[in-house]
Amino acid sequence: MSAKYQNGNVVARCPGCGGSQSTFESRYAGHGFGEVVLPEHHAFNGRSFSRTVYVLTRCAGCGRGGLAKVHDTGNTNDAVLDEFFPFSIDSARLPPGIPAGIQAEFREAERCASFGAWRAGSALLRSTLEKTLKANGYSSGSLASKIDAACADGVITESRKKKAHEEVRVLGNDVLHDDWQPVSGDDVDAARHYTQRILEDFYDDRGAVEAILAEKGRTRQDAE
Repeated sequence: MSAKYQNGNVVARCPGCGGSQSTFESRYAGHGFGEVVLPEHHAFNGRSFSRTVYVLTRCAGCGRGGLAKVHDTGNTNDAVLDEFFPFSIDSARLPPGIPAGIQAEFREAERCASFGAWRAGSALLRSTLEKTLKANGYSSGSLASKIDAACADGVITESRKKKAHEEVRVLGNDVLHDDWQPVSGDDVDAARHYTQRILEDFYDDRGAVEAILAEKGRTRQDAE
């Protein structure tokens, strides 16, 4: 979940609350915690603003401090959040038994996403997908052919194959091989969601998957 600016406060996951969603308040008992205002006309995300404001906040749950960078035109109603600290990692549930190297790759993608490194996160999710397929015996050909083979074997569904191509592989390829272009948080959220689902396909019911791999003659590889 990306941090959101609402009514002068920030809604975000708080590391001090175990990663739970919390409200970081900018005021308490009628008094603000403090802010630094830079009056300057500028553009951000295609809109014009007259100020950049650094707002000190406090988690309503545990009291941990936070700092928000916002852009506005003199009031909080039209403010847009640019950055927020502390970063908090939104960790997806993963099934047990995933090789350590693959799990570490996925978690690093989440860390990149937690502070807005969308391109890095998307490339790591593509890498996670390919490492997962290789570890399960899909070692030859391009990533596209590996995805297709896993579907043909019945390990992943036709709809999952489509999402693996569209949401993970193509996005990662754009980052790795094409000219620079921005990647959005929504793009990475979708890629992470479907990478997580594919990890579940391979490791939630591991016995059934291993039976399929054995039947198809897939030789698993060490992914530690």
